[in-house]
Amino acid sequence: IEDNLWALQVAQQDTMIVGVIGNLQPDKPEFPEYLDRFRKNSLFRGIRYGNLWGYSLSQQVENPVFIDGMKRLAAADLVLDSANPDLKLLQAIVRLSDRVPELRIIIDHLPAMEPTKGELAEYEKLLAELKQRSGIHMKLSSVIHRVAGAVSTELSAYRDRIDGLMDVFGEDRVIFGSDWPNSDGVASLDSIVSLAREYLATRPLRVAEKILWRNSLATYRWTSRAENQPS
Repeated sequence: IEDNLWALQVAQQDTMIVGVIGNLQPDKPEFPEYLDRFRKNSLFRGIRYGNLWGYSLSQQVENPVFIDGMKRLAAADLVLDSANPDLKLLQAIVRLSDRVPELRIIIDHLPAMEPTKGELAEYEKLLAELKQRSGIHMKLSSVIHRVAGAVSTELSAYRDRIDGLMDVFGEDRVIFGSDWPNSDGVASLDSIVSLAREYLATRPLRVAEKILWRNSLATYRWTSRAENQPS
């Protein structure tokens, strides 16, 4: 709870920040109380639950208490961010979307997922499932990542992957994310933004605008805090 309060306090001091994704556990009895408390702050835009912090969405998606928490999250008009996807997480996201279709779900770092040859068929099957579920969105983050121990900052190394994911999610369900400062261990922020700009330059301007900010507004439903921010 303290982490959520700290993040909101930091965000409140900087109008550049228009939203915070919190850390609450929907399977805990205190979740409804905490959710009701934090949702009153317009900067609080949802929670994160995925392959991090010891959480297991694949287990919790079968938990009725957790599902009730997800329904409360959706009713509050907030989002669920996932992270660090693997096959189990993607399977769980599909099941969760079927159980709570009104919930907006964002898959973070999907471009960095590298399925093995043995996983490829299931991976492609899951992408087809994700394509059919309009409530599931993708964060275009961790595009630059290690492959076989090496890191390339050239668009050519990632273009096919991005094109494929764009085909899955479409221009209305993709949101650019830098993953900064976590990305510092892989590439500079300038490299990440430059690669995104190079890729988006091949798309119509209206598509680039959607990916860079319009889709985030539609999905996270943040409120602008400064005159130079779009709304």
